[in-house]
Amino acid sequence: MDKEELKKNIDESSTGDSELNTQSTENVDVDQKSEDENLDAEKQEEKKLTPEEELEMLKDKLARTFAEMENQRRRFEKEKEDAYEYGGYSFAKEALNLLDNLERSKAALENDEKLKETDALKKIIEHLDIINNDMLSIFKKNNIEPVKSINEKLDPNLHQAMMEIEDDTKEPGTIVQEIQKGFTMKDRLLRPSLVGVSKKKGSEEQKKVQKDEKN
Repeated sequence: MDKEELKKNIDESSTGDSELNTQSTENVDVDQKSEDENLDAEKQEEKKLTPEEELEMLKDKLARTFAEMENQRRRFEKEKEDAYEYGGYSFAKEALNLLDNLERSKAALENDEKLKETDALKKIIEHLDIINNDMLSIFKKNNIEPVKSINEKLDPNLHQAMMEIEDDTKEPGTIVQEIQKGFTMKDRLLRPSLVGVSKKKGSEEQKKVQKDEKN
């Protein structure tokens, strides 16, 4: 390659780079121009709002702000009310174990063959009953009430059936035995009553048919 051809190639390469740089610069200018036009359009849109429209916009924003503030106030009042009304909920639930232990102790003493029919047992039972009644009285003053169970219809919201007991004198689903007493605190359930519910006695013939079907 002679000097003239080398010089020609160098000139052509320089010309190509220059054209690329020019094109790149033009693209940047176009993008910038597009952004400027968008900003101008937004500004023009804002400028088109009349004073009445701006006032309505401010009123709407203000109304939304007040609505949110009112919702927050109501949530705070509800939380404060719940804290006041049910602040002792967990404590009351735990305190029910004391009543359970009294009932168990009483039952154990009454079933002790050595203590049956003795004056000592009678005095102990009297004291246990006094303590039990005092606790129930304290609970009642704090709006903690026992759930009614015996002879009531089974209510899944208040009772938990643990067994079925055959009894033709009661409607099916009637509570005939209370295994553990349930309690409510105002309109909240502390714990459900554990109960036994009645069911109709099956005839001997029905039992035989059921037995044959199983076999």
